[in-house]
Amino acid sequence: MEIERKYLLKRPPHSLSDYPCSKIQQAYLCTEPVIRIRKKDDNYILTYKSAGLMEREELEVPLTEASYHHLLKKCDGNIISKIRYYLPLDSGLTAEIDVFQHGFDGLIIAEVEFPDRDTADHFMAPMWLSNDVTQDARFQNSNLCMMSENERITLLKEILFA
Repeated sequence: MEIERKYLLKRPPHSLSDYPCSKIQQAYLCTEPVIRIRKKDDNYILTYKSAGLMEREELEVPLTEASYHHLLKKCDGNIISKIRYYLPLDSGLTAEIDVFQHGFDGLIIAEVEFPDRDTADHFMAPMWLSNDVTQDARFQNSNLCMMSENERITLLKEILFA
């Protein structure tokens, strides 16, 4: 079970480059249910996610590099590229800051995963995580991947000039 909240950031936290990070590329074979392939640094993963926004089932299976590239040719929509930074929070949790690239430049989303629903419901986000978009399906990567260029531009303008 994955339990997470998402936050939209207008700018990355100060000194983001001081934190550990991963380069991520992901694409979607299906968005209902979500079936995703991901390259995270030198690891390749196939992921299934059930429906839901804050709480949903998630299953991950390792892939070979060859399998990843074979499946990548079968994916629909945009390939999502991002750099994910891992920032520890005072609560013992971690904020994963995704700085999107290649068609989504300017989009920065922070995700915080929780051990249970009660912890997620009572989480007091630091001030820099003030814009909670957990219930806004537009910010699910599976929906971002299906956006047209005009939809991406409209979303980015809304975010950057709000």
